[in-house]
Amino acid sequence: MTSVHIASAGGPFAQNIQVRHHGVVCDEAADVGGEDRGPSPTELLLGALGACVAMTLKMYASRKGWDLGDLQIDLSGRDVDGVFIVERALHFGAPLTDEQRTRLTEIAGRCPVSRRITGHVEIRSVP
Repeated sequence: MTSVHIASAGGPFAQNIQVRHHGVVCDEAADVGGEDRGPSPTELLLGALGACVAMTLKMYASRKGWDLGDLQIDLSGRDVDGVFIVERALHFGAPLTDEQRTRLTEIAGRCPVSRRITGHVEIRSVP
C-alpha cells in the first residue's frame, strides 16, 4: 500500500506532503490566491506522471540495451470541455530509429501512473 500524509503548511492553501521521510510543499499560485510556496496539486500530478514515464522508459531501454541519452519529458495539461488533456513530449539525447521511438512512445503510455489515472479509480473515505 502506498500512503502519504497531508497537513496544513499555513497560509490560505499551502499543504505539507509527507511521503516516508520526504517532504514537499504544495500550494497554489499567487494569481489564484495562494502564496506560490510550491507546485500546485495539478503540477504535482503532471510531475508524478512525467517521472513515472521517465523511469519506465529507462527500465525498458536498459533491458533492450538501448541508449536513450539525456531523456527529457515535457508535460502540459489543460481543461477542454470537461476533459483534462495532457500533452506529452519525449526528448531523447541519443539517436534512435523510428521503430525505437514508436515503441518507446507506446511504452510511455503504460507506466503505472498513466495506467492509474486513465483507468478506473475509486476514492473511498474512511473513518
